[in-house]
Amino acid sequence: MSRRKPIQLAWGVHKEGRTLWTRNAVKGVSVRGERRKKDSRIEWRQWEPQKSKVAACLLKTKLDPSELIPQPGSTCLYLGASSGTTVSHIHDHVCGSGNHHNGQIVSVEISPRMMRDLSKLSELRPGLIPVLGDARNPMVISPYLRDKVDWIHQDISVADQTQSFLKISGIFLKPEGIGLLSLKAASERWIEGGDDSRFKEAEKLINLNKNLTLLENIDISHFESQHRIFVVKKLDMV
Repeated sequence: MSRRKPIQLAWGVHKEGRTLWTRNAVKGVSVRGERRKKDSRIEWRQWEPQKSKVAACLLKTKLDPSELIPQPGSTCLYLGASSGTTVSHIHDHVCGSGNHHNGQIVSVEISPRMMRDLSKLSELRPGLIPVLGDARNPMVISPYLRDKVDWIHQDISVADQTQSFLKISGIFLKPEGIGLLSLKAASERWIEGGDDSRFKEAEKLINLNKNLTLLENIDISHFESQHRIFVVKKLDMV
């Protein structure tokens, strides 16, 4: 069987069939045991959708996936970074080896245990800035950002995720910037009804926000049960 020709989604990110790969910024090193392969002098790491909601989003979106990925050299904010699996793939693309793209990824995580892994990851990946603290608190975030951000991903399992995402996006996301909200229905227990009711309430709150436009509501339950990704764009109000 012939090998499928890769589809380039962006610099450092390509797709082969239903498989995503990022150009490894730290050659010879896997983050969570993911598969690596070489193409000439370039090493690629498999970006697994079962371990990354952003990867799942890129595979399930009906939009052009390249619209949902931050550009090389972007300033990014990752809320709920955990041990850094997805962050590492974003870093591959946004920063590259030795951060030759001059990107910045401020990665906020509240768990000291996860922060140990994230901090260790950052030692090999210039441009990745680990921050221990509550991702809902703007004062935790602001000292580390060089500018308003081009891209935000929020993945925190607490109540009121949507309101928190809207607040943080309003403060830190620049006009035309992209935000991804990874929403787990079970975390929104304060909303009566089942999963659909909770997702509809989140969509309603986003649509009521005058600073953002909802681009897509992506069901990623095939990879992560009870989860949707809401893709938004910050409006340029000038």
